[in-house]
Amino acid sequence: MFEKILIANRGEIALRVQRACREMGIKTVVVHSEADREAKYVKLADESVCIGPASSAQSYLNVPAIISAAEVTDAQAIHPGYGFLSENADFAERVETSGFVFIGPRAETIRLMGDKVSAKDAMKAAGVPCVPGSDGALPEDPQEILSIARKVGYPVIIKAAGGGGGRGMRVVHTEAALLNAVATTSQEAGTFFGNSAVYMEKFLENPRHVEIQILADQHRNAVYLGERDCSMQRRHQKVIEEAPAPHIPPRLIARIGERCAEACRKIGYRGAGTFEFLYENGEFYFIEMNTRVQVEHPVTEMITGIDIVQEQIRIAAGEKLRFRQRDIEFRGHAIECRINAEDPFTFVPSPGMIEFYHPPGGPGIRVDSHIYQGYRVPSHYDSMVAKVIAYGDTRDQAIRRMRIALSEMSIQGIKTNIALHQELMFDARFNEGGTAIHYLEQKLAQKDEVKR
Repeated sequence: MFEKILIANRGEIALRVQRACREMGIKTVVVHSEADREAKYVKLADESVCIGPASSAQSYLNVPAIISAAEVTDAQAIHPGYGFLSENADFAERVETSGFVFIGPRAETIRLMGDKVSAKDAMKAAGVPCVPGSDGALPEDPQEILSIARKVGYPVIIKAAGGGGGRGMRVVHTEAALLNAVATTSQEAGTFFGNSAVYMEKFLENPRHVEIQILADQHRNAVYLGERDCSMQRRHQKVIEEAPAPHIPPRLIARIGERCAEACRKIGYRGAGTFEFLYENGEFYFIEMNTRVQVEHPVTEMITGIDIVQEQIRIAAGEKLRFRQRDIEFRGHAIECRINAEDPFTFVPSPGMIEFYHPPGGPGIRVDSHIYQGYRVPSHYDSMVAKVIAYGDTRDQAIRRMRIALSEMSIQGIKTNIALHQELMFDARFNEGGTAIHYLEQKLAQKDEVKR
């Protein structure tokens, strides 16, 4: 096992990884920007290294600075968290060639799954169902593109092969709009992702977003840790996540989960990963794989009792998985609300000083957050400041506990989206369970109409 791990991230995930390491008796090195000098996890770390100014391009995305920090502190491994460099194959490769262990998949696996076209091809070969669409990247011939769309059937969605995070996609409803949409998306893809290749998929009208969490070791052992429903989204960004997914038969989850585990064995996957699917009319359609720990991993931890971050570390150290599929039990229900520093209804970011902070507590409540009273939320990074997770024996109990937790939580000095979460916890459709990915945006649009 490692004696010292460098955490190449910030915010709540940096603290989450640090806690996992401390419990395992592993020393931690935290890298930070000048803007994060006063962060809680920086003060709690065994060692900390400032790697640049506030700009993420000059700090958290500065590969030479991170590698140098690992060298001067004698760290043995680097945990990338999520976001920033976590799915950057060049970074993973640089970490390994510099003599450190990358706590995540091999660089070639990240490349395979990071390109949406090659990822779909790999999943098809492994028997994982995919959304109907083009066979690889779209050709240059306009007539061929039109022909593919006619076979798939409108509406279609054009996606960047190297895209992610809800960017690089465009829905097309008519043939007249197709070629322009392809050209525009391709141009944007080249600018944002350095890869202008795009592909086409059938646009599912009202699907849910359901994902499967897996763990796999380098000895070709792989298990799935159940599913999460992440359908409550705004602009392709998740707002609320829960496990298990309401109203999906366990036999369907077992079938798709085993296919995901088998796919990991076939591609030689190593570490934690998430297969993301659209789910509609009883069918799963693969859309992408995230080769890192997810923001929403706590809900899976709550219903399985498995510490996903610690398992990542054990796998990276070369250990075999400590359990088989039959050993994993799913109990109860967990819901996570992402608390952002933003106006709850206009969604304008709200950085600034936290003048008062009171986190919730009580049975079944977990709060993952790096903030404290007197902490200044910087304007340079993602606006998420906390995750509130509620666990219950049933979904109804988890919702009731979340309502109480949100009513207790107080963050003053900045605006947060707590009010939006409170509203959603009393929303009739959410309480029924099984809302589609467009539900929240439609709800917000209706509220805007009423205001006008």
